Amino acid sequence: MQLSIKEIAQIIHAQIIGDETLIIDKVSAFEDADKQSLTFASDFKFLKKLDKSRAGAVIIPEDYEISDNQKVEPILLKTNNPKYNFFKILNIFNPEKVFTKSIATNAYIGTNVKLGKDISIYCNVYIGDNVVLGNGVVLMPNVYIGGNVNIGENTIIKPNTTIMENSEIGSSVLIHSGTVIGSDGFGFTQNNLVHEKIVHAGYVCIGNNVEIGACNTIDRGTFGKTWLKDGVKTDNLVHIAHNVIIDENSLIIAQAGIAGSSKIGKNVIIAGRAGISGHLTIGDNSIIGPCTGVLNDVSPNEIVSGMPHMPHKLWLKISRIIPRLPQLRKKLFSLEKRMDKIEKK
Repeated sequence: MQLSIKEIAQIIHAQIIGDETLIIDKVSAFEDADKQSLTFASDFKFLKKLDKSRAGAVIIPEDYEISDNQKVEPILLKTNNPKYNFFKILNIFNPEKVFTKSIATNAYIGTNVKLGKDISIYCNVYIGDNVVLGNGVVLMPNVYIGGNVNIGENTIIKPNTTIMENSEIGSSVLIHSGTVIGSDGFGFTQNNLVHEKIVHAGYVCIGNNVEIGACNTIDRGTFGKTWLKDGVKTDNLVHIAHNVIIDENSLIIAQAGIAGSSKIGKNVIIAGRAGISGHLTIGDNSIIGPCTGVLNDVSPNEIVSGMPHMPHKLWLKISRIIPRLPQLRKKLFSLEKRMDKIEKK
């Protein structure tokens, strides 16, 4: 694959500063780029290094002005969103895999299954009864689809994934390997000091344009549904418990866990290893910091951190104090002794 600077600029609607005839044959990270590479710089820490870049061309913000003391050799492409446009070009150089539109002979397909057009079903796939697969669905090797599952068009399910019965999966969904959707929630009730299992009769509903990372577990509702709405993205190793509702375009980062019946608003970011307790409401546009333990509701547009959670700025102050606690303890004891002597006098 080769593209000229002029061709790239047309694709991403960029202003060219430099030679538009240069040919680019690869895309690279900022530090690894060479004379035939395209890269991008959107953060100031990279923009200030433009004069040191070995890249052939760099995509930069359209409002960034080169200072007089910066002697920049790479060709510059000014756009309104450098990162987004860089990955648009990256997709051209690294096109998506073309799937074989066929059904493997050793795939098991139950009764009353409805298959759309251009389906790809690979080896050792199991499909239960009364399943509906939309046009262009891809089921990679060793996928399990339980009975009464409905999967929308152009959804891709990667190897060794389990979709339990009654689940609803939207269109253009990407589910990575090892994920389990529709597993029983962690529900027990005590009877004579014995933990008796509660039957989970609900299901999981996944909206459109959702991406679910590897090794996620998304539990079915006890009653009703566990619901990930349109545009939700989860990282690897995320656990979502029964009857959780995650609203549109929220991001859940690796190793985060959300306990049962909590409601996550729109455009929420839950950072890595954060834990959300059950029956809580997390407001729209809020951010939960890494390793945060959320024990109460979080208001819309709020940023919280710490354990238990608190306003992020307060947590920053507290976290700076914590390493000084042993020293402060010694000072406190010293002051107590001095006060005792003064009082005795």
